[in-house]
Parts: sequence; structure tokens; C-alpha cells
Amino acid sequence: MMPDLGKYAFAVLASYGVSLGLIVALVVVSVARARRVRAQLDRIEGRRTTDG
Repeated sequence: MMPDLGKYAFAVLASYGVSLGLIVALVVVSVARARRVRAQLDRIEGRRTTDG
């Protein structure tokens, strides 16, 4: 199932690995930021409802 990459096998597979790693890192950072922003919004909305 793996194609023959010849002498460029390491470079191609390393590029795929780095790309996959960066995509995973972006997803993790995005999810963490979304949780942090949601918590901030919940705090702000909680203050707004108690003030009004």
C-alpha cells in the first residue's frame, strides 16, 4: 500500500510528519483558546445579569 518513494522517502515522510504535527498543534491551541474565551464570556455575562 505504501508507494515507492525512492531516495526521497525520508524527506517526504518527514514533511508529512511535520505537517501532521503542526495541524494537531493548531487544533489543540484552537480548542484551548476557545475554552478560555468561553470562560471569559461566561464571567462577563454573569456580571452583566447581576448588574442589571
